[in-house]
Amino acid sequence: MRTIWLSGAEWLAVLRIGLGLWWLESWRHKDRKGWFERGTGIAWAADVAGKHRWGVVRTGFRRIVEPRPKLIAYVVVYAELALGLGLVTGFLTPVALVAGLLLNLLYLTLMIHDWAEQGQNAMMALISLVALFAMGWQVWSLDAAFGLFL
Repeated sequence: MRTIWLSGAEWLAVLRIGLGLWWLESWRHKDRKGWFERGTGIAWAADVAGKHRWGVVRTGFRRIVEPRPKLIAYVVVYAELALGLGLVTGFLTPVALVAGLLLNLLYLTLMIHDWAEQGQNAMMALISLVALFAMGWQVWSLDAAFGLFL
């Protein structure tokens, strides 16, 4: 593979780190007090799920999220932080990439009507796939330093 300035593995690391920074920004801009104390994030998602055209989304939300809104709020918010840290540092990178891909697919499914958000989730999912299948943890990562997943 011919590249300019960096090696192919280094460019993949740039992509991985950029994706991690994107997750960290998603975590940073969340109103955590609103999510945890007032339930604003889950209330918004409940409104979206309640109007969803796919019954499986409405049913799944009612069965999984509605009975435990506070727990799910913590899971969502801190999953974004963990994904960002894992991808930026390159620690347990394949796990972070698969988890991030699944979270983006969940967001895509939930927000199928909101095309403003779909571009972000689609691009993040695509980057996750590329970084996963190209093993984007080969350089500039704790995984490489510890000899993990190589």
